[in-house]
Amino acid sequence: MKKFIHQNSLSIAFIVLFIFSMLGQIIFGIELYNKELIENGSSAVSLQDYLLSGHFIEATFENWESEFLQMGLFVWLTIFLKQKGSSESKGFGDEEEVDREPSPQRKYAPWPVKKGGIWLKIYQNSLTISLFVLFFASFCLHFYGSLKDENTMNLVEGKPQVSFLQFMQESRFWFESFQNWQSEFLSVFAIIVLSIFLRQKGSSQSKPVDAPNSQTGE
Repeated sequence: MKKFIHQNSLSIAFIVLFIFSMLGQIIFGIELYNKELIENGSSAVSLQDYLLSGHFIEATFENWESEFLQMGLFVWLTIFLKQKGSSESKGFGDEEEVDREPSPQRKYAPWPVKKGGIWLKIYQNSLTISLFVLFFASFCLHFYGSLKDENTMNLVEGKPQVSFLQFMQESRFWFESFQNWQSEFLSVFAIIVLSIFLRQKGSSQSKPVDAPNSQTGE
């Protein structure tokens, strides 16, 4: 058990932080949602009903959508684009280890590499594909949750329901998306540029402390 935790401590730390943050979102989210409902003359909802509400679905997947978009774009764009001096970029010299052609003869090569063909083609792009699939799924769920929440509040306030096409043309959904996208793109820009000049000893996301600013890559 101790060995498992040691070998997976980074992912364990982040899943624990995720669970803690999700619980916080639920606790304060249901409080906020019920306050809005009561102020509009409706009754409070239970935890189960809240987890199925548009308010919770929209708030959750609005953030997931932007995270998967920025990670997918970052993984894909770093194939072609570079930033001199950044630890987040590939270097400008010869091809790096990550660029080598996969060989089924390599020891412990994953099965798609040994299988070849379409399986290899998918596998060698699987990280980018999976991140964009997760982005698209989150985008759709964000839209569904946002539309559901809009119509729930319209119902409470005695306003007409909004259709799929009508909501697609309204500003709320796109504002929710773009306000998250811009923050994610800014954070990626920050780590790319700051890693040129700043260091963190011991981190895989930083260059060695004594490395020159012009050194590109880790």
